[in-house]
Amino acid sequence: MHLVTLGCARNDVDSEELAARIAGAGWELTDSDLADVTVVNTCGFVEAAKKDSIDALLAASDASPSGKVVAVGCLAQRYGRELAEALPEAVVLSFDDYAQIDERLDDVLAGRPLTPHTPHDRRTLLPITPVSRPAASVDVGIPGHAGGPTVLRRRLDNAPAAPLKLASGCDRRCSFCAIPSFRGAFVSRPAVEVLAEAGWLAEHGVRELVLVSENSTSYGKDLGDVRALERLLPKLAAVDGVERVRLTYLQPAELRASLIDALTDTPGVVPYFDLSFQHASGSVLRRMRRFGDAESFLGLLDSIRARVPQAGVRSNFIVGFPGETHDELAELEEFLQRARLDVIGVFGYSDEDGTGAANLPDKLDPDDVRERADKVSALVDDLVAQRAEERVGEEVVVLIDRLGEGRADHQAPEVDGVTLLPTCKAARGTFARALITAADGVDLVGVPL
Repeated sequence: MHLVTLGCARNDVDSEELAARIAGAGWELTDSDLADVTVVNTCGFVEAAKKDSIDALLAASDASPSGKVVAVGCLAQRYGRELAEALPEAVVLSFDDYAQIDERLDDVLAGRPLTPHTPHDRRTLLPITPVSRPAASVDVGIPGHAGGPTVLRRRLDNAPAAPLKLASGCDRRCSFCAIPSFRGAFVSRPAVEVLAEAGWLAEHGVRELVLVSENSTSYGKDLGDVRALERLLPKLAAVDGVERVRLTYLQPAELRASLIDALTDTPGVVPYFDLSFQHASGSVLRRMRRFGDAESFLGLLDSIRARVPQAGVRSNFIVGFPGETHDELAELEEFLQRARLDVIGVFGYSDEDGTGAANLPDKLDPDDVRERADKVSALVDDLVAQRAEERVGEEVVVLIDRLGEGRADHQAPEVDGVTLLPTCKAARGTFARALITAADGVDLVGVPL
């Protein structure tokens, strides 16, 4: 069986759980696209991601001599029967098939017909899969950390950093986002499970834990403890073998002072803030069903940097949202120039099925949206390069990902650029102190100390 993963770090975790279930049932995993069955873990977030997923499914079908291709993940969950009808080359499975994935693959290999699911709004039920490990019906016998719960996971690479899922689903109702409808309501993983998996990852060579979810700032609210994350972070940092803990997917409206303190004062937890701003105009944010504005966001950044001036901050922004005026766009541009963010993602708005924004009036012409996105992207390229230049002269700690290259505290895997250390001979998975001597766009260049 060949497993292909697209999309975000949350999908990476889901794939490693699927791999554990499949291997535990006796299937052999291979990197070859000539496998008997190819499973594609798809992404369904935005149009570009959907296209990439469709292309991957078609490529897998062309490459597989048996033609046995299975679609799982967000695109498969979101569209179900519709995807199966549009793409007869693939068998489409839902999240609810994960617990019996080995049986479903047996059906696929044997040519037994499977009826694709009809999608429904998963906010109407507690999502049993993929978040719930205790409900897993396959026990692959991987011991948890220090006698804790069984860990249902199989590493698919040997990178020194790995994502660790805190929760699944989301209770927010942002008008542009369809994720809650197919990922379901927000459900936190109990701390004992998270710690067990952290220990298992450390035993398998992981030195940096990247905590992921749809909204990490909500962790614990469904467990009756809104400060659960502040208590969990130091425990994760204390896991034997873990040197760095990074928290991602933070909602500015929920970023309380006690959590900022935990992210800036806890040894082993890096001062890294992956903040979901989305825009800076208060009026646009209201139409997005979000909170905040430019001044409140700048105040939040000031409070973070008052604690740790070198803290890393990244965010994403949507331009061309329905009704966005030139003044609102200018407000966003002014905010970006004042915010001094390390990394900035810019997305042009497009309608997403089943979202509130799809029904809003005053839609902008797609060409206008594209022009705005191009304009802001050009500004962002200059701003992040300027921010990188500001870091020249800083001393940083770099986790070596490959010879002569790694990531400082403010750089998450895959999304935030890298630190280049041409003269460093440190091995992969080790840490090196370095002095930053130059910047190259968003990337940094340094010399080991």
